[in-house]
Amino acid sequence: MLRKTSTACLITVLALAGTTGCAEAKPGERVRIQNFSLDATEVTIGQFREFASAVGLVTAAEKAGGGYEWDAGWQLRPGWTVYRPYGREPSSPDEPAVHVTWEEATEYCRWRGGRLPTLNEWRQAAFTEQRANPEDGFERGRTYPYPVGETPDGMNTNRPDAWPVHAPAGTTRRGVNGLYDMGGNVWEWLADRRDDQALTAGGSWWYGPPQTMAEAPQWKPASFSAVYIGFRCAYD
Repeated sequence: MLRKTSTACLITVLALAGTTGCAEAKPGERVRIQNFSLDATEVTIGQFREFASAVGLVTAAEKAGGGYEWDAGWQLRPGWTVYRPYGREPSSPDEPAVHVTWEEATEYCRWRGGRLPTLNEWRQAAFTEQRANPEDGFERGRTYPYPVGETPDGMNTNRPDAWPVHAPAGTTRRGVNGLYDMGGNVWEWLADRRDDQALTAGGSWWYGPPQTMAEAPQWKPASFSAVYIGFRCAYD
């Protein structure tokens, strides 16, 4: 499996935020963005397990015997599922829920009383600061090139950082509107569909900063389950 070079936890003070890169948020927290709310973090393994147990869901990756990873082409990895993202027990139930299809993500959000965010909502939340009293050095009404501000520092991408693969929810640098991992960590399913494809946004730990920007969402098969794709929910 392709992995990044890891460093110690980011304790260098980030110039823009004025905080360390190890701030944390609790999964399940929501952030108000004008007329909707958004999960502050990506949905976690623990949260998804609760849902699947409640509704009796067996995921597509479980049925197929595993999910996918890129290695000179998409490769099915036996035993890689939302509960064992790299074929082994996760370090924490707060790791993001990956190997989940668009439909499974949609069902989860519906079960929580929400839905997947649209591309317009994701862009609005990820790049334009809207809090009345922003923290971490952000300015209300300002649109930033990256979900963490003027530079990509503090995101979990393929640059050297503290995270060789995906990071647990809420442990990377807090970004615009107090959200985590709107750029980097794992791609996120969006509500937007085009025939049998759905949009993903935000890039992942395997990609570089350009894939985290507003114009970089990618279409993927809605039935696809991969180690790089997770999601979060929006609420009216």
